[in-house]
Amino acid sequence: MLDPTKTLREQNDQVKILILAFLICLVVGVTIGLVYVYATESTTAAGTVEHYRGSDVGEDFDIPEKYPKTFEGMLLITHTHVIAFAIIFLILGQLWAMNSIIVGWWKLFFLVEPFVSVLITFLSLWGIRYVSDSFSYLSIIFGILTYASFYFIVLIVVLEILIRQKQ
Repeated sequence: MLDPTKTLREQNDQVKILILAFLICLVVGVTIGLVYVYATESTTAAGTVEHYRGSDVGEDFDIPEKYPKTFEGMLLITHTHVIAFAIIFLILGQLWAMNSIIVGWWKLFFLVEPFVSVLITFLSLWGIRYVSDSFSYLSIIFGILTYASFYFIVLIVVLEILIRQKQ
């Protein structure tokens, strides 16, 4: 199994294959989540606000196109996503800690940053729903940071695994 005293590059081939298979599945799942965000028009400040606060009633109809998220709906979204991202970044963080490409301050930064970004992203959704539309900018900025960190960490872990150690 995974030997925590070795770098990723030094792990045996079976462990490397297991990690790569896991990362492929993880990247597919997370990317599908991003496609969902894009499909629900939540990639703009206005789209994000409409997604959580609902749409204004048009002149022709008294029925909004999108309803505001309920308190229970907000709890469900926050609960599932914060826990899922925490687990994802815990596992990725353990792999990240074993990389030898990024060291020092940046290594520590990318161990902590994803957790901060996830919390701010999902707390800002509550801000959008119940406080101010301006929280949409926070959710977009920290959402981008969350996903950028995710893909960067995965890239470095994959590179570390695929780079052959000099004999």
